[in-house]
Amino acid sequence: MLIINIKELFGIRESVHFLRGKEMAELPSVRNAYIRITEDRIAAFGSMSDLSPREINETDCINAAGQFILPAWCDSHTHLVFAGSRENEFVDKIKGLSYEEIARKGGGILNSAGLLNETSEEELFRQSWQRLQEVRSSGTGSIEIKSGYGLNTEAELKMLRVIRRLKEHSDLNIKATFLGAHAYPADFRNNHQGYIDQICQEMLPRVAEEKLADYIDVFCEEGFFGIPETQQILDVASQLGIKAKLHANQLKNSGGVQLGIKNSAVSVDHLECIGEAEIEALKNADTIPTLLPSAAFFLRMPYQPARKMIDSGLGVALASDFNPGSSPSGNVPLLISLACIQLKMTPEEAINAITINGAFAMGLGQETGSITPGKS
Repeated sequence: MLIINIKELFGIRESVHFLRGKEMAELPSVRNAYIRITEDRIAAFGSMSDLSPREINETDCINAAGQFILPAWCDSHTHLVFAGSRENEFVDKIKGLSYEEIARKGGGILNSAGLLNETSEEELFRQSWQRLQEVRSSGTGSIEIKSGYGLNTEAELKMLRVIRRLKEHSDLNIKATFLGAHAYPADFRNNHQGYIDQICQEMLPRVAEEKLADYIDVFCEEGFFGIPETQQILDVASQLGIKAKLHANQLKNSGGVQLGIKNSAVSVDHLECIGEAEIEALKNADTIPTLLPSAAFFLRMPYQPARKMIDSGLGVALASDFNPGSSPSGNVPLLISLACIQLKMTPEEAINAITINGAFAMGLGQETGSITPGKS
């Protein structure tokens, strides 16, 4: 297949690497371009002037006159598999209740867990498949999906099985992340160690045995899973060969970034509450800072200091945090707008953050995130 007369082809690279600092402002392009695709792989791209009339006439062509083409979005942090929404908490937020206050009254994650436990696996797949098609239609080509709304062994496994079915039926690149350590269920409100034991002794061995997850994540925050509890869970996951990602520094500056770096986490995500120490630590690490401005928008929290991070030489990824409560949208064009308006990122930086850098935050590396010969 040959796509011709592309007004401008963005994100073209002969080779790819994670972009840092000033590199993030570079978005190479070709005007009046073509792309040749052979057996689902990019075989070549370049200027239309490099094509002969014979090649155009003898090839299955799509005329993209007047159109821009970019790499597909790589959304490296979502909770797309959930049962129902949490619109009943919207008024609570308007009235000024905080994320923690809503959680303490049984809302938030516990609300979603209750809904999910009442929903069959087939219905959960149906809802999730519909959401996956919606984000696909707005340009998402790769997506990470977390569990975390089950909060017991069978429900967490149910979520991960749904993610596996999505992988099997979809043409998107999908990564699965086990997030059993998302909150403490009501039955363990006064027995946190008991739930941690269930994660470590029941859930993680089953997840590893059935090969249901590419990563493990922990909501590493005061009031949820503190530093010692998070480390205990990550130690067991590491023994089972499951790499880490972390929710870190969303509500407070509580050491999650440093813990993620210590454990060679692929990424630390959220980062609304970070300072100079965290920025310096990330500059000397391979762990990727992933910013989720949609969550800050919906929760009316301070935005991540993206401008300061990039100007210091860091590279960042962007992700939607699509979930039923604190970021009920997987719309990446909206996310890019928020990044530009509220995080003071340039359009080029935002696009690179949700394409090539997002691919690295998913562990995809050179597989996707840019327009490169030989890439699917």
